[in-house]
Parts: sequence; C-alpha cells; structure tokens
Amino acid sequence: MAIHLHVNRGYEFNKEVLYAGKEREWLRSVGDKLAEMNSAVKVGQGDAALTIADADSLVALYNDAVGDMTGTAQRLGLSGSAALVDWFRDLAQTLDDMVKGTSEARGQTLDLTHQSETAKALGLDKSWRSYATSSTPYGQAPGTMRLTDVILSEKATRRVNPEDGAVVIPDRATFESLAHTDDVPGSAGVREVKFLVDIESGEVTFMNHNKHDFHYYFAKEALGYTGSLREFNAETYFTDNRKYMAGTLIAHDNFEGEGIGDGEKGLYTLEFWPTDPVKAQHVATAMNLVKDALPFASNDIVYHPAGETQRALYEQDKAAFDAAGVDTISTQELFANQTFSALNPGVGFGRLRVIDGSDTVPPTARDLVIFKNIPNDLSRVGGVITAEPQTPLSHVNLKAKQNDTPNAYVKDVLSDPEVQALVGKMVRFEVTGDGYQIREATAQEVEDHFASIRPTEVQTPARNLAVKNITKLADVGTRDLTTFGAKAANLGELADILPPGMVPDGYAVPFSMYDDFMKANGLYDEAQAMMQDATFQSDPVQREKMLKAFRKKIEKAPVPDALAQKFAAVHADLKATYGDEQPFRCRSSTNNEDLEGFNGAGLYESKTHRPDEGDLENTIKEVWAGLWTFRAFEEREFWRIDHMTAAMGVAIHPNFDLERSNGVAVTKNIYDPNWEGFYVNVQVGEDLVTNPEGGAVPEEFLISAIGPNREWETQFIRRSNLTENGETVMSDEHMTQLREAMRKIQSHFKQVYRQQGNDSFAMDIEFKVDAQGKLVIKQARPWVD
Repeated sequence: MAIHLHVNRGYEFNKEVLYAGKEREWLRSVGDKLAEMNSAVKVGQGDAALTIADADSLVALYNDAVGDMTGTAQRLGLSGSAALVDWFRDLAQTLDDMVKGTSEARGQTLDLTHQSETAKALGLDKSWRSYATSSTPYGQAPGTMRLTDVILSEKATRRVNPEDGAVVIPDRATFESLAHTDDVPGSAGVREVKFLVDIESGEVTFMNHNKHDFHYYFAKEALGYTGSLREFNAETYFTDNRKYMAGTLIAHDNFEGEGIGDGEKGLYTLEFWPTDPVKAQHVATAMNLVKDALPFASNDIVYHPAGETQRALYEQDKAAFDAAGVDTISTQELFANQTFSALNPGVGFGRLRVIDGSDTVPPTARDLVIFKNIPNDLSRVGGVITAEPQTPLSHVNLKAKQNDTPNAYVKDVLSDPEVQALVGKMVRFEVTGDGYQIREATAQEVEDHFASIRPTEVQTPARNLAVKNITKLADVGTRDLTTFGAKAANLGELADILPPGMVPDGYAVPFSMYDDFMKANGLYDEAQAMMQDATFQSDPVQREKMLKAFRKKIEKAPVPDALAQKFAAVHADLKATYGDEQPFRCRSSTNNEDLEGFNGAGLYESKTHRPDEGDLENTIKEVWAGLWTFRAFEEREFWRIDHMTAAMGVAIHPNFDLERSNGVAVTKNIYDPNWEGFYVNVQVGEDLVTNPEGGAVPEEFLISAIGPNREWETQFIRRSNLTENGETVMSDEHMTQLREAMRKIQSHFKQVYRQQGNDSFAMDIEFKVDAQGKLVIKQARPWVD
C-alpha cells in the first residue's frame, strides 16, 4: 500500500528559524524527526509528493516523534507543551487511521473544528478561527492546507503585528495584501514585497508596504530596531559581515519560460539593491528562508542579479552559487520571456484591425491596430498591440505617450480566438499594468470617447516669417523655435553646452523659405482644394493617394531664383568645408513637433543629399513635401491644427555614414525618479532603435546614481541581439561621455523650459557613435510622459 502526502519542501528542515528560545529547540527536535522520515521516502519535484512504501514505518516514526517531543518539552519546561503534544498526537492518529483504513478512509478530511479548544489553550485561537471554519482534504492537490502550513502559520503570527507585516505568506492573496505596485527596469506595474533577514537569528520578515515604505523604518517601527539609519545601512548593505539583508520579492506574472520554476506562467525574483555585492552564502540564506515562508510559490522563486555589480559577482562566483543551490535568472532571460508588457496604459476605442502588410487601407484615428511587426510608419490610431516586444523609446510608444493612447506588447495575440472574434468590430481597449481587456463597444461609446479627447477649436501654430536668410546652426537657439523649428533650434542650443564636435554643425533654413516657395507655385491653393474634396475627406485610401500626388507636385515645382541662389551658396560652403564627396543630411524641423507635450515623433521625414544628386534644393523640397504625408496630415487633423499655418524648416549638417552605433535616451530615471539616472536604448550600426528592422533587439539599460556614495551603476535590461557573447554595444568610455552629456542637457533645458521645480521633466535625445568613434548628440526634445 502507498499513500501520497503533500508537504511543502523545506519546512521540515528550516521551520526552527521561525521561532525563538526554548520553542525553537523543541521544534528543532521535531524537524530532526521529520528529516528522518524524509530519508525513508522518495521526494518528487514541485509541491513534493512523498511516496511511503511501508505505511507502518510512517506511523512508527510519528509515534517516536511524539515521545521525543514530550520528553524535550518537559525538559525545557515549556508551558502549554502538553496541549501541543496532544494536538500533534491527534493528527498523527488521524493519519494512522487514514494509512491503515480503506481507500474511502484515506480520502477523508481532517476536521479541525474539534481542535479549537486546544488552539485557545495555546494562545492561538485568533488565527485558528480561519482554519476552524472548514475541513481540509489531506493528500489532495497542491494548494490545499497542509500540516506544516497549520503549524507555521499559527506560530508565525506571534512574532510580528499583522498590520506591520508577516513571517509567512501562505498564498497569493496575502502577498498582494503586503505588496505595492512599482516600475522596475524592464517591467512596469509589477507587484513587489520587501523583506528583511536577520542573519544571526535566521529569521525573515515581510514588510507591509501599506504601512511602511522603507526597510529601515519597518525595522525600527515594527521589529524594535533601535539603531540610527546610518547604523542600519552599515549593518545591512555593502559588507560581507552584515547583520541583516534587505531585499525585495518581485512577482513577474507575465513570465513564461521553459525549464524555469514549475513550468507554469509567472515567476518571483529575489532581488537586492543593484549595487550591493551580496555573496553566494547570503543569497542562499535569504533564498532558503523566503522559499520556506512562501509555500504556494516556493518552486517559482529565483535570484535575479539586478545590476552589473551583482551580475559580475555572480559570474565570478558561479561555482559558489551553484554549490549553494541558488536558482538564478539573468536579466536577458527574465525579460525575453515576458508574454505581456504595458508600454502605455490607457483606454482607447475604435475598429479592431490586424495590419500585416496585406491591407492597403491605412489606419486612422478611429482604428485600434494589431501589428505583427513594429511598423516604420504609423499615423494616428486609437490604440496599438504589437506581437513582438517594444521598448519605451520606440516611435510607436512615443506616439502613444504623446497621444495618450493605449499601447501594449502581447505575445501570441494573433492566435487568441477571443481577439480574432472581435476583428472588424468597434471595440473598447484598455491597458493596465496587470494586463489588457478588449470588448465590443457601442457606436455611442466610440463617439463619446472621441468627443472627449479631440480639441474643439482650431489650433494655429506660431511661425515667424520675417527671417529670410539661412542661418548657421551655431547662431540659433530655443529663442528661434518659431523661426526655424524646434529641431534646428535645439541643435543650436546643444552646441552651446556640449563639448566642441559633439553636436553637428551646419545651417538652419527658416520657415519663410517654405512659405515663399508654396506661394510662388500656388501650392497653398492646391492644398485647400484638395482638402475640400469630398472623396479626400471620406475615403482614407483616396486621401493617402491624393497626398502622395501633392507631395510629387512640391518636389517637381521650381524654386524661386532668390531662394535657389541662397541654397546654392550654402551648398558650396558645405562642400568647401567638408569636401565634395561628403553627403549632407537635410532634417525636418517644423513648428508642430519637438514641443512640450507634443514631440511629433516619426511624423516628418528627413532626407540625405548625396554628392551625385545635383542641387541641394532638390533634397530640401523633399523635406518640405514631408509636411504632407498621410500620417502627418492625420495627426494635425485630429488635433485640429491649421494645415495652412503648419510650416517646415530644415536643419542641414554632414551625414553620418557607417556609424558604429545609434541610440535614443531619456535624461531621467523613468523607473525610479527618486534616484538620478538616464534610460538608454542603443543598437549596432545604422539599425534604428525606434523602428528596428527584422526583429532586431536593441540594447536597453538604465544608468543611475545608486551606489553607496552615489556612484553610477548600469542595469542592463536587454542585450542587443546583433552583438556576440554578451558584449555591450557601447564602450564604457562612450557610456561615460553620454552620461555626462545627458546631465548637462537635463540641467540646461530645465532652465530653458522653466521647469526647475518639475521632477518629471526630461529631454528625449538621439545620439550616434560615428565611424571615427566620436559620440554625437544629434537631437534633443522634451520627453512626453
């Protein structure tokens, strides 16, 4: 005969750490007996099933344990010990009956109600009531209450006030009651519970974040710690001789990786302050204690080295971590196996469409779109789901933030039958940190939503047409936004604060030249006639075709002689400075992009002028024509921006060919604003970070001043899939240069935009490492968050 007992792996050997003094010694003797029992059984994986080949030997072991406990309790003089021994004997007898009885008897439940008086005698009646209200099947599937759960849960409540925290987290509901929701590098809106380990006593306590924010105040207010903050930090962090360990348990509910955890969806990572060099022995201690205290998730907890300090230490001492049995996951593996990411939470309405390249109808503001691949070209839409991962700095997400529309990565969304059933219908789409919801929506809901988010009045962007000459970039600044556009103006501003050569040098073409060109060729009148056409207004396919034809007219229209002469002079000066073979980049710089609250990411096009392409004016006309792309028109139309006062300037500077890397960054810590930092995406060569090609994954990392003395630490979230052997895209020297440049940019533009008191303000920058290995900052605009 064989039976199966569901027990929590690890409790039998470590439960004594949850108690103090004489009770601990008594329970250690219990643990020894249970360890003896374990040696006689075969332990399976997961929530272990213990197969007892000889039922009588199990009963004998229990009887021996009862005798030993009685003797030990008497020797220690424990009050109430007789009642506790009686309670244990009662359970042992019930087990005996189950083992020796029929198959029906073995399926009986342990009725705990009759033990309530014993519980009162032991001073455990308050917490026992929750157990006394139900009978629990013994030997059923994982998730049912177990003998060790009862013992530990009852005793655990006696050491910390439940309002302050807990020493045992028996289920997910308890975890959530203690947790708070936070953003961590790589994941937004995850639940985390902080814990504190007392190494000397071998005790772990979990903090209730609803009452306590930081480990020190929890230790002081809930656990009776009497030292100062300085003393606590000295005893807890950055030392091998620490008395305490302060850590965090993070629930990654959207993780799904083979061979990790119990194979089910979801994972918990045990983490420490990223710059704290926690050695293998201490990680193992914390891991064992935390696993013991989370019976419902003990097989799903792994150590995550959260920063470069810990990653390097793990690689150096991997043998020690392996010997200690510490299951570890890398940052790359952790975030590569996420099935969902909320890039921009929010609510959107529209017709659900799948865009896979076969649909010739361009998406509009009244569409919610599912993309198989991240698009290079995107007009205004009501919401986005991508089937491949994004980064927070992709053009798709920058547009979502700008427009306050929901955006999420959802693995396998295209194969979800519930989603497929809604394709073509009007839907409501909501993204939260916990997931997403799509349901069918009524026509009235859709109309009410768009009425609530669209401006009611026409907006007229400012433009100064008085300046008639092309100006050197070095001579313009943010004071010239309405003359040359934000992109050109901010390039000039950057040149004033960054080292020589770090910012491209060249020229800025004013709005007045675009205006003079359009008037000279009657193109404003043609634009008005086009927009008043009924087909243009009603049919997005025809609207896109008509806009394309209008752009061709702009590109073919003659440039007035006065303008052509000025363009030729600038072109001649650029060739004299940089050589006849140097290509030049002509970049869009409008009066309706790169502004506070509206960055217009990806709306307008820049062009490269090659030496064999003739006059520079031809490329400038291509940039002017870019004001009339479908996506740009749709965005302005939604915001009711007057198309006739929208204006295009041009920034001209040497083009970067064969660049070593390119990237985008935000001049703040987007995950934890309490610590100075910078968020960076960078990729090898010319493969764009904002619109990656063919599934390319950029390198993603956070640089923050989180060291013990505010030293800088790099936390890599993802590695580029275009590098080999885990190499970084940027060198340490370039990362240092970039960090110092971002510090200057953040400080300077806070003053420029009068945002000194706004902790959420930041700049969104673009940079490159050119073919010669020089770091170049090529753009800066206010970050929309």
